[in-house]
Amino acid sequence: MLGLALALRLRQRGQRVTVFEAAPTLGGLASAWQVGGVVWDRYYHVITQTDSRLLGLLKELDLEGDIRWGVTRTNFYTGSAMHPLNNAVDFLRLPVLGLLDKARLGATILYASRIDDGRRLEKLTAEAWLTRLSGRTTYRKLWRPLLRSKLGSNHAKASAAYIWSVIRRFYGARHGNMKTEMFGYVPGGYHRIIGCLTARLEVEGVTLKAGMPVTTVRPTPDSLEVTAGGAAQTFDRVVNTCAGPIALRVCEGLGEAEKARHGAIEYQGIVCASLLLERPLGGAYLTYITDESIPFTTVIEMTSLVDRALTAGKHLVYLPRYLPSDDPLLDASDEAIEAEFLPALMRMFPDLARDEITAFKVTRTRHVLAISTCDYSDRLPPMATSQPGLHIVNSAQIVNASLSVNETVNLANEATEILMAAEAAPAGAPAA
Repeated sequence: MLGLALALRLRQRGQRVTVFEAAPTLGGLASAWQVGGVVWDRYYHVITQTDSRLLGLLKELDLEGDIRWGVTRTNFYTGSAMHPLNNAVDFLRLPVLGLLDKARLGATILYASRIDDGRRLEKLTAEAWLTRLSGRTTYRKLWRPLLRSKLGSNHAKASAAYIWSVIRRFYGARHGNMKTEMFGYVPGGYHRIIGCLTARLEVEGVTLKAGMPVTTVRPTPDSLEVTAGGAAQTFDRVVNTCAGPIALRVCEGLGEAEKARHGAIEYQGIVCASLLLERPLGGAYLTYITDESIPFTTVIEMTSLVDRALTAGKHLVYLPRYLPSDDPLLDASDEAIEAEFLPALMRMFPDLARDEITAFKVTRTRHVLAISTCDYSDRLPPMATSQPGLHIVNSAQIVNASLSVNETVNLANEATEILMAAEAAPAGAPAA
């Protein structure tokens, strides 16, 4: 999505652009796939009403008016029971926290939602900051499970700026006096969004080359040589939008210092199972899990939001597990993951029968997001590299914000301004 959005913005600024995509289809983390007879997003995505950059792009693609908005529910699974967590009343009834703990938790969320700049929070770990504001009990019983739901075993490395960004985005999705949560989606999901964006790029004259993994980007005396699919082409400028470890493997001629800065970024991976069910689970879009014996970190019941007419009448559920990028589970077979995940799901939902699960399919990404560690901004490498014309722009540069399609589009917008402000490209070859 970053590469496609960046290609559109550069083309709108008069650049000639070629996009190389390693996968056979475009979209990356926002791409769709088929589970059973249903085509929907490989990973779970929603739109909030504060996602202004994404909404702006959807408006350009004539999709903004098609967004369907809905109020969603949230549950909290403690290992022994399921508790609703949808409004102030549910919050007060939550049995895992005492009244004082709940008051401190509410104050923490309100305080975080009103901080405009999270840069100073990079000096503290999320654990230290949340423990100071909410107390040790609340951190252990609520904040730690929430951090684990997105960061897995890496949660202790995250800075306070990370959880601040998450609170800001999801607090902004809540409306009304009861602060109910409202999300949106485009019918057809990102399969439709990417299709519309691809069509726009083609009309604008952008060259799209899917199934063409780039193996090297090599500097030459007056250009940059890109080898993809066994063939070499030259370009005036190249923007590599891959995760740091891949960019370092592909881009030749980088200095040792910048290699070290890119290599020091720690990435989070994900294993995510998509399931089709004959019946709903609990009707909540999101179920947080405090029981760390459960092998996935959250339950996302997508059809609590998405109309089941779009999923062939089936109930679509995601079971994500965030984990370090070198975790062995990333190499495990679908069958092994199914054997681990399904018994745990049926433990959470004891009335779920195995024959009510009609499809189970697993997707994996080793470098899905960079962990926002302490002093992250100070150590982040710039987009420009030591090689003239070569930039590395990836999701690691989404600083003090949660990784979302909205922030990805925002990064593309910001990178466009930086690239256009750089020295004008020589005449002749197009930009890649």
